[in-house]
Amino acid sequence: MPWRTSRSAPVRLRTPGRLAGFLKTASICVLIAGLLSPLTQATAAAATSNDYCGGQCSDILPPGENGNATLAQVLLNQAFGTQPDHAEDQLGPYANLAKGYSSLTDSTINTFFNDSSFGVSSDQVASTEKPAGRSDVTIVRDKKAGIPHITGTTRYGTEFGAGYAAAEDRLWLMDVFRHVGRGQLTSFAGGAPSNQGLEQEFYRNAPYSEADLQAQIDNAVATNGARGQQALADANAYLAGINAYIDASDSGRYFPGEYVLTGHKDSITNAGTIDHFKITDLVALGSVIGSLFGAGGGGEVNNAISLLAAQSKYGVTEGTKVWESFRERNDPEAVLTVHNGESFPYATKPDTAQGEALPDAGSVTTEPLVYDATGTGASQSATAASRTATATALSSARRGMSNALVVSGKYTASGHPIAVFGPQTGYFAPQLLMLQEIQGPGLSARGASFAGLSMYVELGRGQDYSWSATTSGQDIIDTYAVELCQDDYHYLYHGTCTAMDKVEQTNSWKPTTADGTAAGSYTMRVWKTKYGPVEYRATVGGKKVAYTTLRSSYMHEADSIIGFQMLNDPDYVKGPQDFQSAAQHINYTFNWFYADSQHTAYYNSGNNPVRASGVDAEFPVWGQAAYEWKNWDPTTNTADYTPASAHPNSIDQDYYISWNNKQAKDYTTAPWGDGSVHRGNLLEDRVKKLVAAGGVTRTKLVQAMADAALEDLRAEDVLPKLLKVINSSTVTDSTAADAVSKLQAWVTAGAKRTETSAGSKKYADADAIRILDAWWPLLVKAEFQPGLGSDLYTAFTNNLPVDESPSAAHGPTGSHAGSSFQYGWWSYVDKDIRVVLGESVQGPLAEEYCGGGSLSSCRDILISTLKTAAGMSASTVYPGDSLCSAGDQWCADSIVQRTLGGIKHYNISWQNRPTFQQVVEYTSHR
Repeated sequence: MPWRTSRSAPVRLRTPGRLAGFLKTASICVLIAGLLSPLTQATAAAATSNDYCGGQCSDILPPGENGNATLAQVLLNQAFGTQPDHAEDQLGPYANLAKGYSSLTDSTINTFFNDSSFGVSSDQVASTEKPAGRSDVTIVRDKKAGIPHITGTTRYGTEFGAGYAAAEDRLWLMDVFRHVGRGQLTSFAGGAPSNQGLEQEFYRNAPYSEADLQAQIDNAVATNGARGQQALADANAYLAGINAYIDASDSGRYFPGEYVLTGHKDSITNAGTIDHFKITDLVALGSVIGSLFGAGGGGEVNNAISLLAAQSKYGVTEGTKVWESFRERNDPEAVLTVHNGESFPYATKPDTAQGEALPDAGSVTTEPLVYDATGTGASQSATAASRTATATALSSARRGMSNALVVSGKYTASGHPIAVFGPQTGYFAPQLLMLQEIQGPGLSARGASFAGLSMYVELGRGQDYSWSATTSGQDIIDTYAVELCQDDYHYLYHGTCTAMDKVEQTNSWKPTTADGTAAGSYTMRVWKTKYGPVEYRATVGGKKVAYTTLRSSYMHEADSIIGFQMLNDPDYVKGPQDFQSAAQHINYTFNWFYADSQHTAYYNSGNNPVRASGVDAEFPVWGQAAYEWKNWDPTTNTADYTPASAHPNSIDQDYYISWNNKQAKDYTTAPWGDGSVHRGNLLEDRVKKLVAAGGVTRTKLVQAMADAALEDLRAEDVLPKLLKVINSSTVTDSTAADAVSKLQAWVTAGAKRTETSAGSKKYADADAIRILDAWWPLLVKAEFQPGLGSDLYTAFTNNLPVDESPSAAHGPTGSHAGSSFQYGWWSYVDKDIRVVLGESVQGPLAEEYCGGGSLSSCRDILISTLKTAAGMSASTVYPGDSLCSAGDQWCADSIVQRTLGGIKHYNISWQNRPTFQQVVEYTSHR
C-alpha cells in the first residue's frame, strides 16, 4: 500500500453554523443516499477466557463506543439529530444513575453499567470480522454497546487487531491528537481560537522535534530489555492495524466524514489522502495525555510572587508564616488516602532553604510563545485563547479529576473486596478513552485506553483483578533560574556562556466547511535550555535571568508503556505485590488502585526526583550544579529518583478513597488546597461510615459514589458553619432571614444539586443553590481581602482559584465539564470561621480574617454579602453561553460532550463522577 500524505482535524469543529446553509442545498438527500452503504454483519460464537469475576464486573464510558462517523452520518446528525450506531448508547445509562442510584440493587447495577465479563455470548454477537483478512485475529462486537472484543492466536495478530479496532472507533480523534502533540492542530484542523489555545498549551511544555520523539522510543526500548523489545513489536503491529484500516476505509470510502469537512478529502472524487500513522505519533499522543493528567508540579514562580507579596504585607517572618499557612503543605486536617498514620516525606519544607532564586518584585514577565501572527491569529479572541493557554500550562492547579472507592473484604457482605473507581477525563464526542477487550499470547484484559494508545488496556480488569487510577499531582516539575550572559538568548551553564536552542512551529489556516475561521497564521517559538524550556523572564538581585521548567517525565513520554504491558500480562500480575511492581514502571504522577477476590492495594507512581539538600521544591532555584537533581544527566534528562518504598503505598488497608486529595502524611503535592475541606472528604465520610457498619455491597459503594457526585462540597462542609455564625444572634433583616431559611432547608435536605425529578431540568432547592453560587465569591473576597490587602489576595487567588462550582467557567476544568469542587478556598473559609466560632482548629491560618476574628464583625460581613447575593437574579448568576440561555441554572451546570468531531450529543444533568467507571467484586482467584 502506498504511504498516505494527509492532514488532520480540529479539536473544535464548528459544524452547526457552517453546515446550516450547506444542508439546505437540494443535493443533500442525493449526497447522503450516495454516501450511505449497507453494513453486513456476521455472527460467531464468543471467545472464552478465564474470568474470575462471576458476572460481578461492570463498566461504563459515555457517550458511546463508536467515535467514527462517515460524511453521510455527520450530515444526518447535523440535519436531523440521528446518531450512528453505538455513538450514544452509553450516555443515557450513565446519566440516569443520578436519579436512579437511591433504588439501586445488585441486580440492577447493569441497568446503569455494562457487564464487563470477558467474551461475548453467542446470542449477543453483533458482528465478527477478520481485519485485513488475517487468520490470526478476530474482532467480535457485542450488540449492547458495540465494544470490540479482540482475540488473537499470535501476539502480532492480536495487536494488529487492536490497532484496527482503534481506527474503526476513533481514527479522526487519533489524528486530531497526534497533531495536537506536535503543535500542528490549527494548520490541520482550522484556526478556531480553541484550537489555537490547545496547541499552544501543549507546545509550550513539550516542544518536541521528530528526532526528540524518536529518541524517546529508542530509549524506552534500549533500557527495558525483552519487555522493551516486545513493546516495540506490539507498537509496530498496532500501527500496521491502524494503517490497514486507513487503507480499507479510504478505498471503501467509509472513512470519517470530518476529513471531507476539513478539506482533506473530496466527497466526490475521493481525492486527498489520510496519513498513515508512524511510531513517533504514539509518543506525540502520549505527551498530550501525560501532560493533561499525569504531570504534577510547576507554579514555582507564582508561589514566589505570592510569598513576596506576603512578606511585603507582613514582613519577612510573619509574611512567610502567613504564606505557609495558606499553602497547607502538610495540613494535619487534610483527608488522606493512606490513613494509617504512615509517613512518606517528599518535597517537604527544608529547615534552611538553599539556592532560592526569588525574583525582584515586579520584574517577572511571561515568555511569549506566539510570534508573527497574522489574520485571525492576531485577533482579540486569539489573544484571549493564548492567555488562557499560558495560564493553564504554567499553573500547578492542573486538571486532577478521577476518584476511587475501594473496600477490603473484611468489611463487605461477601468477604471479597469491592471497588468503584475510574478516571474523570472530561466529556468529549468522541470520548478520549475507548473500550476494548484484548485476548492473546501474554495479553488478557478488558477496559479503557486512550485512543491511539490502545495496544494495551490502561485502566480496567485482568482475569482475576482490576485496576484504576486517579491523578496524584506530586511535584515532578522544578523551576530553575538561569543567569543570562551576552544577550537574552545565552545563559550560564556550569560557568560557560551557552546558547539557548530555538524551536519553532509555524502554522497557517484557512476557512473550511467545518471551521469557518478566517485565514490566519503564527509561529510558536520556544527557547530551550538544558534545564528545560524558558517560561518567564525576570531579574534576581538585579541580574537578568530566565526561568525554565524541568519535568522528570520530559523526553520520557514513552517509558510508561512497560508498566501498562505488565498490567495486561496475566503471567505477571498474580497479586497485589505484582500490581505495585507494574505501577512502579509508570513515570507519570498517578494514584493506582487494585482489587482482586482477596486483596486490595494502592501505589503512587511517578519519577520523583531526588533534590539537592536544602532545595525547596516550592520555589525557583538557581540553575547551578549545586542545586540540580542528584546525578542529573541533561542529555537524557535522567536523575536519581526516590525508591518505590518512599512512594505512598499500601496493601489491604481497611478502605481507600481518592479524589485527587493528599496521598499520605508528609507527602506534599504541587497544587494548593489540601486542607481541612476537600472533595475527598465527600468520599471519606461516606465510605468510613459504610466500613464502620460492615456488610458493604456493590450497591452500597456505588450509592456512596453517586451520592457524593451530586453534593455541593461548600454546602455540605462549610455552609453549616457560616450559618452558625449568622444565627449566633437573631437575623432581623427580612432578605437575609429568607436567604438563611432557604440555605438551611437545602442543607437539611442533603445539600445536593439534583433535579426535582428525572428529566425535569429544574433543581430542587434552586433558590438556595443560586444564592450560594452568588454568595461564595462575594463572601470569600469580603472575608479575606481586607486583611490580606488587594495585592496579596490577588496573588493567592492566582495560586488557588476561589471557586470551582459546576457552572464556573473560570476554574481549571471550565464549564460543562462535570468535574467540580477540586480547587477552591473552602478550607480557608472553614478554618477561619471555626476560629471565629471558638472551635478547635489544627493547622489554623496564621491570622484571623473574618471581621478580624470578631464574631459580631464577621457576622456583619456574612449578612451583608448574603443580602447582596440573595438579590442577584438567576440571569446574573448564570449569564448564559452558546448552549444555555441566561438564567438557566440546570443548563449552566449540565455536562456537555464537547465535540471533537462532527457528531453532537445532548447535554446531561450534572454529576461529579468518573467518565469511565468500573464496579468490581471478584468471587475467586487463580
